[in-house]
Amino acid sequence: MKSVMESVDTRNKLEDLSEVNIIPGENPYDALIQSCNNHVAEIQSLYATHRLTRNLQQQRKFLSADFSELIIDPVLLRLERPSVEPGFRDPRHCLVFWARPPEHILKLASHVQSLLQKAAPNLWLMPTHRMHMTTLELAHSRTSDEIAGLVSAIRPAIPSLANLTFTHRARLVRPMVSYDLSATALSFVPAAGEDDGYTYHHLRRDLFEAVKKTGVEIGSRYVVPSAHITLGRYLDQDDHATAPVRQKWIQAIEEVNKWLETEVWDSVDGEFNGEWVVGQERGLEVREGTLWYGGGRTLMVGEGF
Repeated sequence: MKSVMESVDTRNKLEDLSEVNIIPGENPYDALIQSCNNHVAEIQSLYATHRLTRNLQQQRKFLSADFSELIIDPVLLRLERPSVEPGFRDPRHCLVFWARPPEHILKLASHVQSLLQKAAPNLWLMPTHRMHMTTLELAHSRTSDEIAGLVSAIRPAIPSLANLTFTHRARLVRPMVSYDLSATALSFVPAAGEDDGYTYHHLRRDLFEAVKKTGVEIGSRYVVPSAHITLGRYLDQDDHATAPVRQKWIQAIEEVNKWLETEVWDSVDGEFNGEWVVGQERGLEVREGTLWYGGGRTLMVGEGF
């Protein structure tokens, strides 16, 4: 099973395209803030550049004459199609802090899913009740006993950590479909208006620092300027087997992103609203277990506003 687990991250590494130099041992989120001289417009720009650069990078892969195949998640495949390996169970236990989308963002995400599925009918869709944005990954791919030990270590601090968004409010805007050879997501950038001196990246920095004070070592897989909700993953090659259908897939994503930019980004009273203040409806959710696809067990949910 080890080789199956390793294949996902090895083949689909989420690169940091911000070009920010992170020094080992220091708060990685603070490094980006300092590189931007704490200017919110520059922080937003780095998030925007990261997702645009990555989309272009992935587009080239989809349309390349050397395209070979999509990257299928072998764990999700076994969970969704039990006949592949009867009795299989995901062994990867994690400990995370999630930001749950409010109802209006779930409505938007569900609509985007329906648009994408028209172009890729076999796309596995993340159920809306499982949608989340990982604000901080404390540990991943560990045993249940290892996670239990980490939970015990941070338990006294869990209430203050989960409620951090009640007093530290960060706004996300400009939703856009991001994608690669394994999945699609709805990504946001930190707002940069006159009243947005405290961004989502500041929130991640402060959460990292607060967890660090508990004495627990933080083992995130990656630290990149991205704020995203997974929308779907590929379970087979059927919808993308030929160059023409891959071209149609890219075109469909571009059309959805055009719609988001023109109809949702600056919408005040439209059907869909793309602005999200993290902590709306509920605070951060501290969650542990086999939660790669929205599962796991909730330890605490912070107070919303």
